[in-house]
Order: sequence, then C-alpha cells, then structure tokens
Amino acid sequence: MIRHVVLFTWADEATNEQRKTVAAELSKLPGIIEQIRDYRLGDDLGISPGNQQFALVADFDDVESFLVYRDHPAHQAVIRDHIKPILASRAAVQYEL
Repeated sequence: MIRHVVLFTWADEATNEQRKTVAAELSKLPGIIEQIRDYRLGDDLGISPGNQQFALVADFDDVESFLVYRDHPAHQAVIRDHIKPILASRAAVQYEL
C-alpha cells in the first residue's frame, strides 16, 4: 500500500467559498478514480499555531495506482482550477504502508 499525504496553506486572499470548493471537488475524486482505496481530507482545527491549513490523506494499492491518480485528468483539473489559484504553499509525501 502507498499512502499519499498532502498539506496546503492557502493564500491570504483565499475566500471561505474557494476553500470549501477545493474540499468539495477533491471529495468527488474517489467516485471518479477507482484506484483510490481510502481518501480523507479536512481543514486544520486551529489547535496549534503554525500548522498547515488543509490536509489530504489517500491510500493506493501500489505505486502504479498512485500514478494513475496523480496524473488523472479529473485530479489535474481540481489542482489547476481550484487549488493553484489560492495556494500559498504545499508539502507532500508518499510512503509505503
């Protein structure tokens, strides 16, 4: 199994509506990309200062399945149309379970 973890910080000018749209659009991907085994996302709770603002954790059977997700047109469209316009920073890691 491969776990993909992504953390985002939004630009100061990002609106709550834009942030909610990112979550809504990402939430559609498990119904579109069959290689996704588990998919969880959410906003930081604001408990500790300095955290990233949004997290996504996705699991895949293998590297090939992750690559299908990474390069899938629906995923790329969410990145292009909804994430990049409001993104300040991104950190990601993939590791084996």
